[in-house]
Order: sequence, then C-alpha cells, then structure tokens
Amino acid sequence: MKISVITVVRNRAGTIGDAIKSVLTQTHDNIEHIIQDALSDDGTLEVIEQQKDPRIRLFSEKDGGIFDAMNRGITKATGDAIGFVHSDDFLSHNRVLAKIAAAFADGSVGGVYGDLDYVDKNNPQKITRHWKSGSYAPQKLRRGWMPPHPTLYLRRHVFQQYGLFKPAYRVSADYDAIVRYLVKGQIKLAYVPEVFIKMRTGGNSNQDLRNELRKRYEDLMIIRRNGLGGMGTLVMKNACKLRQFSKYTA
Repeated sequence: MKISVITVVRNRAGTIGDAIKSVLTQTHDNIEHIIQDALSDDGTLEVIEQQKDPRIRLFSEKDGGIFDAMNRGITKATGDAIGFVHSDDFLSHNRVLAKIAAAFADGSVGGVYGDLDYVDKNNPQKITRHWKSGSYAPQKLRRGWMPPHPTLYLRRHVFQQYGLFKPAYRVSADYDAIVRYLVKGQIKLAYVPEVFIKMRTGGNSNQDLRNELRKRYEDLMIIRRNGLGGMGTLVMKNACKLRQFSKYTA
C-alpha cells in the first residue's frame, strides 16, 4: 500500500523538521510526503529543501487558508490512503504507518485511526493531554464522539466519493468531513489502540476565545445538519475532552 502523508505549513521553521523526520524514518517506506507550503518566509522552505529526499513533493503557493491547503494536498496525492502530519506535530514512532497499512489489509476498511498525545510546545517529551479514542460505533456520534483527525487515514476513494473539506467552516471543517464520511458514506473504521501522533499545544481551533466560540457555533450547525441531535450533543462533545486532562492535572 502506498500512503500519502500531507503536511500543510506556513512559517514553521522551528518545527517542520521534526514533522518531516518522523515521516521519512517510517519502516513502511512506500510513501510520498506532500508538503503544501503557503509562501513561507521564515526559513521553512530552506529547512524542507535540506532534506533532499525523493519522497518529498514540495508545493509553495498562495492558498485560501488551512483547509483549502489541505484540499490542495489531497488532490495532489497519489497514494492508496491519505493522512496528515501537521507542521507542529510528529508521528509518535517509526512503525505508525506500518500499523496503518496492516489495518488497511482488510479491504472493507475505509479509514484507520489511533490515539493522540498533546505535548508541551517547548518540551515535546512532556505529555499534557491524552486522547484515547476508543472503538467506533455509529451511536457514539450522537454523544459527540469523533476520532482525533490528525490520526485518521482514509482511502483515497473516500475523498473522491464524499468530498473534501469545506473551507466555509473556518474552524470545524475537519469535524464536518468526518461526520459526512461516517453518516453519509457509512465507511468502516478500524481502531489501533496506540498513540499515532504527538501534537504540540496551540493549534488553530484553540488559539483564542473567538476561535473557541466559532468552533462551538460551527460544531452545532454540523450536528444539526447531519441529524445527530442538537445542543445536548455539543455539550457531550466538549465534556468528553475533560477526561483527556485527568491524568496530567494532578
């Protein structure tokens, strides 16, 4: 199986090297690493170009925001399965893609996901929050469940059949897409119960209060439009996050 890993980046010279290294050192080597850069001017491009690996495909161009950039990466991907390693993140160990490929050996599986660790941006060895996904069941969607999007790898035909991210959702386009694939597409997910991704704190969806409020508004629209309930589902979706902190707040 060929796996396409997409990294969207703008001005992340300090972290992009870790993201790239975590992809290129995978034991599953039938990969392409598409780096979709938004005209970085802080040295990011120089860090990428130093890698000189034929598996890297670099594109530097103006885009319409993070989800537009992610869509651009998807349309360029040639792999059988597609996933993301964001520019502040890195794969947790060198066998992650091998485990994903093994789960896709079941031809009925449309997507594979795992768990995620949030780590301190200045000390990536320090875990601040752990997202244990658990196995998927359709009824969980009404309780606000979703897999951690950075851990989710999908067969290319899922994007082709059920569409890409909708940039009109400025914060929650990933949630919209996942719900669409699960509700409309009814794809089968396989869960691998281990950490796939280490994510540095300070992501796009939780940078400030305005983004948090925007996220809740968009989430509620997505929940209602997909027949998953209303405010109660939104409350449960946010309440689920509390237990992710419990081990690390003592």
